[in-house]
Amino acid sequence: MADLVGVNGQREHFRVVGKPNLPGVLSYALATGIAKFGIDYTAPDMLHAKFLRSPYAHARIVSIDTTRARALPGVVDIVLWDDPDLMKLGASPFGPPKSYLGNVAHQELQEVGAIVVAETEDICNEALRLLDVKWEVLPHVVDLKKGMQPDFPAIRTPEDEGPPDMFSARNPNDPPKRGNVSYVSKIEGNIEEGYRQADYIIEYDTNLPAFASHIPNPPASIAWWFDDPYHGPGKSLRIEGAVQRRENIARMYGMPPEKTVQEGLFQGGKYCDWGMRMSQEITPLLAKRTGRPVRCANTREETFDFLMNQRFMHIKVGFTKDGLITVVDDNSIADNGRPGNSSFGVANDQGYGPYYTFKCENISQKYTVVDSNRGKMYLSGQHCPFNWDAGTMAIALIAEKLGKDPVEIAKLNLHGPTSQKDPNPVPSFEACLETGKKLMNWNWHPSRAKRLPDGRLHGSSFRYQICPRHAFSGYDCKLELRDGKVHLPTQGPCTGIYAVEANAMVVAEELGLQYEDIVVDFDYREKFTPVGGGSDGTTASSWATKECANILKRKILEAAIEEAENPPPPSMFGFGAPRQPSPFKGRKPEELDMADGKVVLKDDHSVGVPLAQATAKNIFATYSGRPPAAIWSLGMGKMLDTMNTAWCEVAVDEETGVVEILKLGVVADPGKVMRLTSLESQIDQVMFFSQGCQLLEDYFYDERTGVRLNNNMIEYKKPTMVDVPDVTRKFLETRAGNAAYGASGISHSLANTHLIIIAIYNAIGVWVDPPATPDKVLKALGKA
Repeated sequence: MADLVGVNGQREHFRVVGKPNLPGVLSYALATGIAKFGIDYTAPDMLHAKFLRSPYAHARIVSIDTTRARALPGVVDIVLWDDPDLMKLGASPFGPPKSYLGNVAHQELQEVGAIVVAETEDICNEALRLLDVKWEVLPHVVDLKKGMQPDFPAIRTPEDEGPPDMFSARNPNDPPKRGNVSYVSKIEGNIEEGYRQADYIIEYDTNLPAFASHIPNPPASIAWWFDDPYHGPGKSLRIEGAVQRRENIARMYGMPPEKTVQEGLFQGGKYCDWGMRMSQEITPLLAKRTGRPVRCANTREETFDFLMNQRFMHIKVGFTKDGLITVVDDNSIADNGRPGNSSFGVANDQGYGPYYTFKCENISQKYTVVDSNRGKMYLSGQHCPFNWDAGTMAIALIAEKLGKDPVEIAKLNLHGPTSQKDPNPVPSFEACLETGKKLMNWNWHPSRAKRLPDGRLHGSSFRYQICPRHAFSGYDCKLELRDGKVHLPTQGPCTGIYAVEANAMVVAEELGLQYEDIVVDFDYREKFTPVGGGSDGTTASSWATKECANILKRKILEAAIEEAENPPPPSMFGFGAPRQPSPFKGRKPEELDMADGKVVLKDDHSVGVPLAQATAKNIFATYSGRPPAAIWSLGMGKMLDTMNTAWCEVAVDEETGVVEILKLGVVADPGKVMRLTSLESQIDQVMFFSQGCQLLEDYFYDERTGVRLNNNMIEYKKPTMVDVPDVTRKFLETRAGNAAYGASGISHSLANTHLIIIAIYNAIGVWVDPPATPDKVLKALGKA
């Protein structure tokens, strides 16, 4: 049990925490459709705004004639990229002034050059068509291997790059950027010695295609300015649709937070995508210019941003006769996307990845990073780190080569809890393996060695990962006892994470109340928000909430004794029966406890007073802090505590190439289950994404124009309800995490790119790059 600091970290008995089927505070609003997202807001006398979007993958606007568009009835304003307002909005401490919008597009459909404001969206669209735009079409890259050729024109200028990026701290021995290609490497240990120790060397290649983040609710915002008599002179700003980014919007427009209003709670599924879209940022400026509310919304076609960038991996692994890995040599070509693309999936992977869970300390990671006009990933995504299954593939190939169970190969290579030199087993991992083998009735076989009764080939696979969590985040909690009820104030959800329920459960647990007794007060002005990344953020924020709850508990017990000794006089507005004498007279606060909704004697719970009667005071408690540093953040994979495993069985039809997932299994150790419903849902979600990227999802480009061909829900394939198999889940609770009650959370670490692909390999004996569509399976089998 790792929660060694703080109050009640090693609590053994739970009445509320971990309890299943507790409804979310906002579930009714979501289920009934009354929840309002940015795209749902309207206001009287509202205008609409739309950006000009590039029809080209890479182009510069030379000039725009707005004469015809301005003459269109209903057009209120047209703002061009060189407008002083946009230059001021785009001001940056890095380099010379730069327009917020710009006149160069680095991707088809990128906002560029102009914004139209009109009475309706249809008028906006017509005005955009009437703009006379002179374009200079520039070279584009949508094929990374072509773009990295020495004679291919460079598609970036230093001005395009903007502020210092992910390569600013690269290895000083890396070559300088050439053309479209940057180089970033990280080498540890002695690579040549690792090869000398190896009895076998395997090499393998895989193309990991990009796939879409697919935000369920397209980004949108509406803003207006108003007179606010309560916060001094000057207009106040209200913006809806930029949820949990009110502070960023306030800074962007030079507004004090108290004069920036945002009441909406819902952002919608932006899981681990912290990037604001321009449609969510620009409306305050347009509202100020026009003097009316302005709404700007993306269309579905405009929301196919990257959840992961493409990567071509070429990996060499050396290992001994018993399967111990001695060297990992990873040479990858990675898509750098358009300017502003996140370094997750590229350089960030080199600091935290699958290879660091191996005992092997000879690790070379050399990435060739290619600028492209394919797309943009705003921050990170479901798959973090993105190259984790490169290690999973190595384990599967070593097992195949040696005729051994990949589970045993994984056990042999996983280092102990404290460092890569630690030979001891990781208890959480061992427990996950044993439970997983029983769950799946695991009986590994070599490739093409098992057929099902219907003749299809059977394949199975397994992977593991550590359970990271965001315990490095700090939290500012506040609780209030008011009128006999405990209130938990919070800003509300962030990026699709509805984590406040677990915090309410912890408060109830610590105060001897029921989950339903905790009143969650959503208020955008509050400081507390359980941000931090899904279930792992929940466990960290709940740790801080637990501390706050115990401060409140102490204050309640002190108030109960004080009022027992000195009963307060009746309120002038008080009615009803007179206050009864307290049974706590003559006692001390340390002799009291809270249980079953009452303040009770610690040694005799039958003597008690309902909380509402124990004290008439309003009592506040605050706490600012965070749990001890997370193991993964200290060791970045070189220190291990809680783990998770995923398992898969498939059937492959050799005649049609169709892959059917027979079973998906997950055995995860979150340390301590906080809110079971959230944990189950998160696993279902990441397995849904994993199935999509491995069997269905891909982008298709016209190489001649660089235009993406499947920005719609028909050509871009996602799993449907009839495609998704049930996920069999089993949770362990080793209490080995460092957050609330020894919890860790699982984050999105169960999302994967190759669990199903490896099972297909185990079935047919040849690799199929994702997505493993029937035509690609047949081609791999030599039948197409």
